[in-house]
Amino acid sequence: MRTPQLLSNKYAIIVAGGSGTRMGTDIPKQFLLLNGIPILMQTINTFYDYDPQITIIVVLPEEQKNYWQKLCTEHRFNRQHTVVTGGMTRFHSVKNALKYVPENAFVAIHDGVRPLVSREIITRTFEAAEKAKAACPVIPLTDSIRKKVRGMTKQVNRRNYFLVQTPQVFSSSYIIEAYKQDFVNTFTDDISVFESYRQRRPVLVEGSPENIKITTPVDLIIAEAILKCRT
Repeated sequence: MRTPQLLSNKYAIIVAGGSGTRMGTDIPKQFLLLNGIPILMQTINTFYDYDPQITIIVVLPEEQKNYWQKLCTEHRFNRQHTVVTGGMTRFHSVKNALKYVPENAFVAIHDGVRPLVSREIITRTFEAAEKAKAACPVIPLTDSIRKKVRGMTKQVNRRNYFLVQTPQVFSSSYIIEAYKQDFVNTFTDDISVFESYRQRRPVLVEGSPENIKITTPVDLIIAEAILKCRT
């Protein structure tokens, strides 16, 4: 682990503050094994495969940092990264990590439990953000959806809706300023923080159904199947 240095103008904040509650395990989900390797290590490896010079910042709860160090030793994991202590919410965790990012860079903010993100998605999102200051991957809905209105529900056109994924990539000066505002409950991701402060829309790029967020036992089974298909 190290203090970040400007090796390139690209940073990645990997937020890994989850627990094992929905997994039904005592081990936080980011530390569960996927193809024999902790999920968080898989995620870090993907960003280094994209750009070996990228600076990685991992956000963990204080009580998980020693366990992470133990895992790194056991798995001989030597990818350079800085560990930052998380906050009360995801918003506060990202805010803590942004203190380690300079204002003349581009920063990807990514869920630690999305280890199957492809280099193509990371590349597309960085390239779009370099032009538009903010970008995020999305995928269209395939299921029918309904909207709750006054205790009733009504059908809505799914073509008008997208599932939002990570990484969400920003000009660092823009997102650092955005995170100076006060937290509100409508901040569900980093794009919502950016939009609230900047009053401008991000560029949407093509995501992938394989870029899943592992939060339940079924997700872990699906992730294992995806990895088998890739090899």
